[in-house]
Amino acid sequence: MKIDILTIFPDFFRGPLDYGIVRRARETGLVEIALHDLRSFTHDKHRTVDDRPFGGGEGMVLKPEPIFECIETLGLASRQDRVAAKAPQSVILLSPQGRRLDQPVAAEIARLERVVLICGRYEGVDERVSDYIADREISIGDYVLSGGEMGAAVIVDSITRLLPGALGNEASSRQESFTLHPELTGDGPSSTCVSGGLLDYPHYTRPADFRGMKVPEVLLEGNHDEIRRLRRKKALEKTLRNRPDLLDRVTLSSEDEKLLAQIKGNEI
Repeated sequence: MKIDILTIFPDFFRGPLDYGIVRRARETGLVEIALHDLRSFTHDKHRTVDDRPFGGGEGMVLKPEPIFECIETLGLASRQDRVAAKAPQSVILLSPQGRRLDQPVAAEIARLERVVLICGRYEGVDERVSDYIADREISIGDYVLSGGEMGAAVIVDSITRLLPGALGNEASSRQESFTLHPELTGDGPSSTCVSGGLLDYPHYTRPADFRGMKVPEVLLEGNHDEIRRLRRKKALEKTLRNRPDLLDRVTLSSEDEKLLAQIKGNEI
């Protein structure tokens, strides 16, 4: 995969791109990441990338010229051609007005061959960038950041770890929170290590008894059916407590429904 990042602060990415899974993926050639400084595509002595918006209003807005010129050097298909041909590439504008990033969106982007991330700044980006260049807008949450750089780093990490070969253990991405997987059937997860679209179940490690806080006995006894049941129940408990909205997005088995009834009964 090739990822291009358009930003006025390229040095911001020295940290996020140089550690962990993203660094290993770059070193092994799974992903190529190029940073493009928008100030390099300006033509005045002040390297101006922003201006006041027409019609008035507070703050400054990123100008269209540097973004258009930078995009034109990347050799991408036009937005119209990308959409019409369903090309395996996408130009994404980081924006508070965009679709909220979640695991299915990350998985969709990870299947592409090339991704361009445009980092907004100030009060926003000239709307012609959204109208004529970007084929989608994405937000990482319902809050406002100072710019799109943080969001771009989040997207890069979330999609890189989904690339085949990026993780040391390919099964790891299947058991994480929000991840749905073919192992999930109408009878619920078949593995002891799948949360199935819910929040992840609790994890424990040695010592089994730490300052009087003990690991659940079921996890020490080796009964995989009981381990699976306990983990599923704990995942349901945590999801009900912290993100009940997720329960409407997954198919719950009859066993899940019984476990949920038990959990809700204990809360009364």
